[in-house]
Amino acid sequence: MAKKGKRKAAPGDVATNRQAGYRYEFLDRLEAGIMLQGTEVKSVREGGVQLKDAYAAVRDGEVWLHNAHIAPYAPASRENHEPERPRKLLLHRREIDRLIGTTQEKGLTLVPTRMYFKGPNAKIEIAVARGKDVGDKRRSIKERDMKREAERAMSEYRG
Repeated sequence: MAKKGKRKAAPGDVATNRQAGYRYEFLDRLEAGIMLQGTEVKSVREGGVQLKDAYAAVRDGEVWLHNAHIAPYAPASRENHEPERPRKLLLHRREIDRLIGTTQEKGLTLVPTRMYFKGPNAKIEIAVARGKDVGDKRRSIKERDMKREAERAMSEYRG
């Protein structure tokens, strides 16, 4: 029987977007800083982040993260932040210009894949991605199942 409960993020990660790998094909990845308020930083350190429906968009020469849910920080009560407000991502001008060029291409989007701390700074990994169609999703499920069966057979052979 499968274990129940919340899945943990990879070591060092605060949050990961596991659905993104299923929904999208990643073409390129970038590391970006993220502008957070004080209560947001405390909530992120506690792991109160959800990236499932989040996306990034370039607007007025700046990159913004939308729909990322950062839970309110309980001890802050009155001075709390809005959980799903747009947050500015910090990138070099060259990187932003490159993203503007790639996102103009039809079918490409910016998807956050994971959030983590690098020293005292919160970082987010965003990927330039193309949406998968139904056939690609089925193919990736089939490959994953075949790999799992091969691993099981190898462990039985060894044991």
